[in-house]
Amino acid sequence: MSKSTSTPIHGESTSLVPYLVMLVTPLFFSTNLIFGRLAIPEVAPFTLAFIRWTGAALLLTPWVIREWSHARAFVTGHPRHWLLLGFLGMWICGGIVYLGLEYTTATNGTLIYTTSPLIILIIERLFFGRPITGREVMGIVIGFVGVAVIVLRGDPMALVHLRFNVGDLLFVAAAISWAAYSVLLRKNRPEGLGTLSQFGVIAAAGALLLAPIALIEFLSGARMPVTQTAWAGIAGIVFFSSLLAFSGFQYGIARLGAATAGIFMYLLPPYGVGLAVLVLGEPFHPYHLVGIATVLTGLVMATARRPRTRADTRS
Repeated sequence: MSKSTSTPIHGESTSLVPYLVMLVTPLFFSTNLIFGRLAIPEVAPFTLAFIRWTGAALLLTPWVIREWSHARAFVTGHPRHWLLLGFLGMWICGGIVYLGLEYTTATNGTLIYTTSPLIILIIERLFFGRPITGREVMGIVIGFVGVAVIVLRGDPMALVHLRFNVGDLLFVAAAISWAAYSVLLRKNRPEGLGTLSQFGVIAAAGALLLAPIALIEFLSGARMPVTQTAWAGIAGIVFFSSLLAFSGFQYGIARLGAATAGIFMYLLPPYGVGLAVLVLGEPFHPYHLVGIATVLTGLVMATARRPRTRADTRS
């Protein structure tokens, strides 16, 4: 396993192209819940996730074949790690997310999902001893206050009476899962695998784990994609939400560095909520405005780049 680098390629950061790519990349990520919300009335959730990651894995097969020796070494040498990444990043953040969309809105899902960077800080502190600054603690607290506003839908009495939307809670679970996936991938990156081939291998693990549940849905007569709307939603998820979003983000990291690329991901909430309102016609309530402002404030406080110390450079 080797650590990934995030140093920008010399000279590339002066070009406008990487910045333009990073302006649209969060938009591509945001389309997942929009396309998913369009498709989920016609496709069972785990079937939708299975088709998504199977399609992504197949489209990335040429890159996996090109680095086949490294891909095989990763799968056979670290099978538990491979399957765990597939479970966290594709099974939960696929099937569970689409299941959640049956009960809640894409607006709520987007805002809750956006808190993953805050959860990453907590996981790294609890399991890897990462020091957390006072500013980061304040950011985490403020961010989760925003999540509470969204989950409680602006009604504090919902907490007293334990009135929660199951879809919102599923998105909380997905946000935790994505944070764990991100930490595990960052700490134990497969050695010798390029970005796209690595993504293809992990997508294959997700498809493998999703297959039994998708088969059960099929045998039980659950919703299967038959209409143009369903297949259009699936195509959008595979191409825009998976391939273009992931590739664009990795391109941004390579050209601008992880810190700069990460700043553009603050666009996820406004993009996601905007698409949900404009495309899906979802209502935008006052508590959404409070939630988005609070979550964004917490994210900026907790994840804004801090000055590097000598200790950082030695690590």
